[in-house]
Amino acid sequence: MTSNDSNTRAGGAGRPLLIRVTAGSGAGQTTLAAFDSALRAAGVADHNLIRLSSIIPAGSTVTVSSAQEQLRGEFGDILYCVYAVAFATERDDEAWSGVGWSRATDGSGRGLFVEHVGHAEEHVRHMITLSLSDMNDGRDDDFELENMVLSSAHCDGPPACSIVVATYRTAGWGTGE
Repeated sequence: MTSNDSNTRAGGAGRPLLIRVTAGSGAGQTTLAAFDSALRAAGVADHNLIRLSSIIPAGSTVTVSSAQEQLRGEFGDILYCVYAVAFATERDDEAWSGVGWSRATDGSGRGLFVEHVGHAEEHVRHMITLSLSDMNDGRDDDFELENMVLSSAHCDGPPACSIVVATYRTAGWGTGE
C-alpha cells in the first residue's frame, strides 16, 4: 500500500482527518477519456470514487493541495470524496467546476462543502456563495465561508473536463476493511 498520511485505509482512527482539495482538467476523444485525464491531473486517478454529501466532520483540517500531495491508495481502492465535474463538448465551450466550504465559527472544525458547475467562472463562484449562505442560514450554529477552489477546461475540439476533488480517505476491498 502506498500512503502519504493517516487518512489511508490502514489507519486514521483517532487521528484528525486531513481533507485535501485538488483541481485538474483534461481532454480526450470522448467525455469519459476527458474525465480520466482530469482525474489524473487532480491526482486521484486509479481509484473508485465514492461521492459523499456536504458535511465536514468535527476535528477536520481542509487544505488546498497539489496533485502530488493528494491522498494515495492502491490501484482500484475506494476513494471517499466530494467532487464537482464539468464537461465542455462543443468547440470554444468552457467547463467550470468548483468546490467551496464554510466552517463553524466555534473552532470545532465542523463544516459544509458545496459543489457547482457551469460555463462561466463568475456563475460558479456565485452559486457556491449562494448555496453556502443558504446552508449556513439553515443551521443553529454560525458558519463562515472559508475558501473555494475552481477549475476550468476549454474545448478546442475534443471533449474537455474540469474537476475539483476533496478527498477524505481511501479503503481497500479486502474483508474486514
